[in-house]
Amino acid sequence: MSGERLTDRAYSGIVEIINGDDLCVGDRLPSESRLAEMFGMSRTIVREALARLASDGITEPRRGAGSFVKSRPSDRMLAYVPMAELPTTLGTYEVRFVLEAETARLAAVRRSPEELVAIEEALAALRDALLSSAPAHDEDMELHRRIVLATANPAFLSAFDALFADIDKIMRAGVDISRSRPPEVIGAMMREHDMVVDAIRAQDADGAALAMRWHLSEGRKRLMP
Repeated sequence: MSGERLTDRAYSGIVEIINGDDLCVGDRLPSESRLAEMFGMSRTIVREALARLASDGITEPRRGAGSFVKSRPSDRMLAYVPMAELPTTLGTYEVRFVLEAETARLAAVRRSPEELVAIEEALAALRDALLSSAPAHDEDMELHRRIVLATANPAFLSAFDALFADIDKIMRAGVDISRSRPPEVIGAMMREHDMVVDAIRAQDADGAALAMRWHLSEGRKRLMP
């Protein structure tokens, strides 16, 4: 089995420990050596899995003290993303932070009047869906895709479409989880999209990139309880 697949197994195994042992935020995980023993893997593999978990906002390393629980993937998210797929699906956020922040930046500079209209129409459709009982993930995807199209660079679209399956799962889970919480959570999601589009409308490249990174960061947090 490849090192990458072993790392995925260790990643999923650590999440199962967090959820199965009902660990709370701030609780300490077993040591690297103990996890390696539990999984029958090397400490190097476990260390790589912990690094990815930290990047995904699930664990937090503390120098000299080990790794601690920072957040727990919600049961609702795991209904959309099987445990075995969790490392790959959450790992797309690292790519999206780079890819979509840059597409938002370029869309702000390059968007044509017609593309801006398409983006605004997609935003309006997302608002209508979020404020109703509709699923809303298709409208969410369409808005993000319209922003990518406004870069006028088909390579960005190819890269975005390559992530479609994982982004779709995340968007489905994100809307469902947000709707299970107080109404202001959906309001926050809508405001984040508004900020991205406002910056693109104003041709504020840096503002659009920052707004997109903020939206993605907040979206990842919403997947956790």
